[in-house]
Amino acid sequence: MRKFEGTRLLVATHNRGKLEEIASLLGPLGISIVSAAEMGLPEPAETETSFVGNARIKAHAAARATTLPALSDDSGICVDALGGQPGVYTADWAETPNGRDFMRAMTRTWQEIGRSGNEAPFAAQFRCTLVLAWPDGHDEVFEGAMEGQVVWPPRGALGHGYDPIFMPDGYAITCGEMEPAEKNLISHRGVAFRKLFDGCFT
Repeated sequence: MRKFEGTRLLVATHNRGKLEEIASLLGPLGISIVSAAEMGLPEPAETETSFVGNARIKAHAAARATTLPALSDDSGICVDALGGQPGVYTADWAETPNGRDFMRAMTRTWQEIGRSGNEAPFAAQFRCTLVLAWPDGHDEVFEGAMEGQVVWPPRGALGHGYDPIFMPDGYAITCGEMEPAEKNLISHRGVAFRKLFDGCFT
């Protein structure tokens, strides 16, 4: 496994909430972080049907464009009652002509669950795939998952995306009600990042 030996890392995202979460997780490493948005990079089309496929697209596009090592994250919520949807299309469900609207996405998810005929609890998983890519084309892949269930109505103004309707197993609050540090200890992204740290930064 290749070790990261630089002092500057590009995070291949235009999502401010995701960037803040990633920056918090990377903070202890003392690495200078720059986002794809700050570098003026376009968002590449995510044409794959898997988290790892789309994460690779983003990481390699950013690394090639900047000659910096690039870290990408492709993540989403997979609802058992919906056969794993929205999955890799999690962000797509939030797309509108005026940008992403996650309240709209959460409402659609709940309506689709209602039409599925399944009964509560509505098991789901948050999944995260990280790809750390170098300009020479090498990459390392790390995955994490958090088990839980979809609840309604949305609760909490913390977090981002679908956090207000996802209640992790063993908790009586949603990710939207959790302080970031608490969420990072158990989250899909936190799990994947700990694997990244162990593999490439220690």
